[in-house]
Amino acid sequence: MQRLLDLLTGRSEEPGLDRAALELAGIEYPNLDIEPFIGILDSYAVELSERLAGRSGGSDYVDAANRYLFGELGFAGNTAHYYDPRNSCLNDVLTARTGIPIALAAVYLEIARRLVRPVYGIGLPGHFLVQYRDADFAAFIDVFQGGRLLTAAECFDLARQSTGVPLSDDSRMLAPASQRQILTRMIQNLRGVYLHRRAYGKALQTLNLLLAADPRAADEYKLRGMVHLQMRNPAAARGDLEAYLRLAPEAPDRAEIEQRLRGLRSYQAGLN
Repeated sequence: MQRLLDLLTGRSEEPGLDRAALELAGIEYPNLDIEPFIGILDSYAVELSERLAGRSGGSDYVDAANRYLFGELGFAGNTAHYYDPRNSCLNDVLTARTGIPIALAAVYLEIARRLVRPVYGIGLPGHFLVQYRDADFAAFIDVFQGGRLLTAAECFDLARQSTGVPLSDDSRMLAPASQRQILTRMIQNLRGVYLHRRAYGKALQTLNLLLAADPRAADEYKLRGMVHLQMRNPAAARGDLEAYLRLAPEAPDRAEIEQRLRGLRSYQAGLN
């Protein structure tokens, strides 16, 4: 997972969302060979380039990309099994041609990168889009809904609908996401799925990545501490819960966490 870690920790900013996302899928598929899936993305870029037939305009590109990906290839959002971890694994998304918004966006973004097209990830609250933007043409694209084109106002409405929160029309929501932000969000999605499924070993791997990305993320320490408790790792749980309280001294659940820590200290003392 070296490329993934390099991007998460800021050691590298080189383009490589595809390889990093495939490395992330290694949590679900430990023996995954990523090269065949890089080859699929390469072939998609070649085929889309052929369909463009020399047309260079942004509107032409988006029209051709949407027809190819969502029409010919049939990429679509997986609404039936949204919380299946495979929807977050780029290898599965490329194989089944279905997934959650951010994983489908990764496909769209990586094809555009190969064709040197200005396409950016847009991390709306509760949803993920892409945007094509150059000097002459701009459009927000909902890859989960077959490439539906959206205006900024429709993006804000979508954010409110997705979150159920009365969000204001804040242009900062439409800022392009960095590779690091995209990967972090993909990891957070997988973390949530694994915790829901009580797949604690896999959840632990996602939490390790999130803390590598942000060593001061107090809530991730708390979550990792709870996972260690579930996995019967009391020493590791104690370390993480203590780190949580150090980083969040005014935490609203401080009394509860301190009670857990007293129990862990008593348990460890009894082992000595």
